[in-house]
Amino acid sequence: MRSTRATAAVARLNERSEGRHYLMVITGSGQFLLRERVEGGDQAVSEALSLDDFVRFVNAQGPQKVPRITKNDAAFAKQLIRKT
Repeated sequence: MRSTRATAAVARLNERSEGRHYLMVITGSGQFLLRERVEGGDQAVSEALSLDDFVRFVNAQGPQKVPRITKNDAAFAKQLIRKT
C-alpha cells in the first residue's frame, strides 16, 4: 500500500505530540492532507502534497526526538575533534 509511509509518519507525529491528535486525509487525486483534530471538527494543517513531500512535512512538525547517544558514540566524537 502506497500510503504506509504517510500513515507511519502521522503515527510518529502523534506519539511526539502530547495532547494533540493529527490525521491524514487522501484526496481523490492521490494527494495527502494533514489535519489536526480540534474541538468542533478538524483544522487543515497543510495543503495537498505528494507522498514524499507529505512525509517530509509531517516529520518536520511537532517536537523532535533527541537522538540517543551511547558512551561509545560520545567517545568516538571526542576523538574526531582535532587537537590544537
